[in-house]
Amino acid sequence: MTVDRSAAEAAAATGFLRRRVASVRRPLALATLAQMANAALMILQYSLLATAIDRAISAGADLAALWPWLGWVPPIILVRAALSWAAEAVALEAGAGVRRAVRAELAEKLFALGPVRLGGEQAGALSALLVDGIEALEAYYTRFLPAMRNAVLIPLALLAVVMPLDGVSGLILLLTAPLIPLFMALIGSGAERLNRRQWARLARMGAHFLEMVQGLTTLKLFNASKREADTVARIADEYRLATMAVLRVAFLSALALEFFATLGIALVAVLIGFRLLAGEIGFERGLFILLLAPEFYGPLRTLGTQYHARMEALGTAGTLAELLARPVPPPPAVAATAIAPTTAPEIVFRAVRHDYGGGRIGLDGAEFTLEAGRITALIGPSGAGKSTAVNLLLGFAAPTGGEILIDGTSLSALDPQEWRRRIAWVPQRPHLFQGSIADNIRLGHPEADAAAVIAAAQAVGADRFIAALPEGYDTRLGEDGAGLSGGQVRLVALSRAALRDAPLLILDEPSASLDSQSEAALTQTLPALARGRTVLVIAHRPATIAAADRIVRLEQGRVAGDDA
Repeated sequence: MTVDRSAAEAAAATGFLRRRVASVRRPLALATLAQMANAALMILQYSLLATAIDRAISAGADLAALWPWLGWVPPIILVRAALSWAAEAVALEAGAGVRRAVRAELAEKLFALGPVRLGGEQAGALSALLVDGIEALEAYYTRFLPAMRNAVLIPLALLAVVMPLDGVSGLILLLTAPLIPLFMALIGSGAERLNRRQWARLARMGAHFLEMVQGLTTLKLFNASKREADTVARIADEYRLATMAVLRVAFLSALALEFFATLGIALVAVLIGFRLLAGEIGFERGLFILLLAPEFYGPLRTLGTQYHARMEALGTAGTLAELLARPVPPPPAVAATAIAPTTAPEIVFRAVRHDYGGGRIGLDGAEFTLEAGRITALIGPSGAGKSTAVNLLLGFAAPTGGEILIDGTSLSALDPQEWRRRIAWVPQRPHLFQGSIADNIRLGHPEADAAAVIAAAQAVGADRFIAALPEGYDTRLGEDGAGLSGGQVRLVALSRAALRDAPLLILDEPSASLDSQSEAALTQTLPALARGRTVLVIAHRPATIAAADRIVRLEQGRVAGDDA
């Protein structure tokens, strides 16, 4: 079963890489042409050198007599350098194009899947995939594919030159050349498995480290930071050992490639030497073939060196292929005729059911109404279905039964992007970005002026603490609101939602982490926030529940009470 799974993963990874070759076929062809031109000039260069050296040794020619041959060597070297640079630049641009395309495709896929369908994924692992995983793909297209083409075409071209001149040397080259890719493949099969394990360890290490950093405050409060630091050290040491195992295989591969290449060159040199002494081959011809012999094995050695780029790419391509192959909800069938409301909507949950799978049910035939222009509080124990209702409204998941009506129109008939533009949402754990407080609030409405930003903060009671800061609204924050308390982060997020001025406002535990004074101020502003909007509040605190116009209690996915 494990073997079948590994074979399936390897096939998926290989297919993923091959499907993207079409997008870089033209630049790779140009790079190959440049390298072939480089090889032709190399043959000409060595021919001129062999002729000049032969004239100097056999005829005692001086530099002036040798200039007709040697004079061409410097410009040939310059042209070859230019061709090598051009081939490298074209290949790099092709690889960068693949990297940008895959990163954009993956980001689009992640947005399409949404947080619910990605609930089982660790943020650190996804971050590692978006950054390090996709970077590993670039070397496959910029290094390995050009090296593979060169390893086929250039040795064949050199063999076509050597074989008519000296069949013995040509036969040695022909017989020893296949040994290099053969041992490269044998050793590479083990390296492929090691690279997949190494990538899995890197993803696990990144996920664990990110989660530890995000929960550092909690770890310190419970005096668990030292234990987690030891865990990170252990995982990092496992990754180090995995990396060293890959390097051991890489060095073994390099040793095998160099051994067979050196053996082939030595055989050619020894046989040419013996036949020179016997007078069976001329000095100029023997020297010319001897100069070409290392160049014959050069592309094969380069392929072996770059083979680890293929292994690294295969290590991440399988994960990328699996993630990109995940199904997403089909686009709405009647989106062209269903228009999202621009005013406070009435939202009706009609026998809504949502099954997460594995026996876990979020909602089980729930029926309730969010009245336009009023505040509805969803209450109930953990796991009652409150977050499921929010995820369904946001379009992160779709009902498996029943329907949600927006002013009488099924939510499934609305364009998801257009519908989300009508929503302001403050999640249970809002995220602030690096920048000023004003910049973070302005994310709700990027074109808003300073007066509108201040008015939104005043509407939720955030202005009180912001004005007390030395730089006020220009105070710089770190990532995830570093520099503010949890309650202050929530107030900034609420200000952002107020600035958005959307017809539907969804607040998930808006008073969590707030002190009593801030909670009282927010509770007083909720009616003002609800004016002209439909407001859904997930609440546990009595003060927030008391501010609602309607209270819907959920238990085990069903409505247990509805107090208008």
